[in-house]
Amino acid sequence: MGKNSRSIGMIAGGGQFPLLIAEAAKKEGIQVIAVAHLDETDPKLSDRVDDIVWVRLGQLGQLIKAFRTRGVTEVLMAGTITKKRMFDNIRPDLKGLTIMSKLAFFHDDDILRAVAQELAGEGLTIIGSTQFLPELIAPEGCLTARRPNKAEKEDIRFGWKMAKELGRLDIGQCVVVRKKTVLALEAIEGTDATILRGGKLAQEKAVVVKVSKPGQDLRFDVPSVGLETIRTLSRVNGAVLAVEAGNTLLFDKAEMIALANLKRISIVSLSAAP
Repeated sequence: MGKNSRSIGMIAGGGQFPLLIAEAAKKEGIQVIAVAHLDETDPKLSDRVDDIVWVRLGQLGQLIKAFRTRGVTEVLMAGTITKKRMFDNIRPDLKGLTIMSKLAFFHDDDILRAVAQELAGEGLTIIGSTQFLPELIAPEGCLTARRPNKAEKEDIRFGWKMAKELGRLDIGQCVVVRKKTVLALEAIEGTDATILRGGKLAQEKAVVVKVSKPGQDLRFDVPSVGLETIRTLSRVNGAVLAVEAGNTLLFDKAEMIALANLKRISIVSLSAAP
């Protein structure tokens, strides 16, 4: 591993975000030392970082040791963890068990804050992941050729309120509505499964709203949508995807907008409910 003026640690989950951050950091001449999760992180990350250590979900002690022995002081979190695997694939070490024993509820934010606090106690500062890829952050406005009609705007307004309340309870970030009726709320299954479930109940013209949680720390968890989100919405003849401007990552932006235009789906990015 060559010398460099700056190195960062990456706690890597699944999806393309860790790969994109590694590439962006490399262009800036920054070394990336990754701690990746078995059965979650894309193996291709090994070729895009300067050093990598593989751990199982819950092995917080191994994660901290990997960074400290390599002189890392700044750490970012990137990528997804399949929540359902918390029930069948978590292998906590002593440090991980200690964190879990302190939690009254296993909510996303509670877990992430506890992990961040533990890292801070070990001299590891959490930094925001989006600083390396600001172009992925959703700009405000309608991103597609078709704009939501009056009824869809009412559904967005209604869905936004429901999604924020869902987030306040730290359950999920996404709701599916039609005719100002909640058809599906996101829980542990994730956004795509929520869209499929709600979209089938709607039969057509479902409106999907995905927002950040009130008070959400975007260093830990940034809501994201992408090409697969639009593919899923098109499978149920959905009508609208509404996201929160400035607080949402758009993956494969050009491709997702092109597919949305083809399927007459409206994508709107708002700073507040319409």
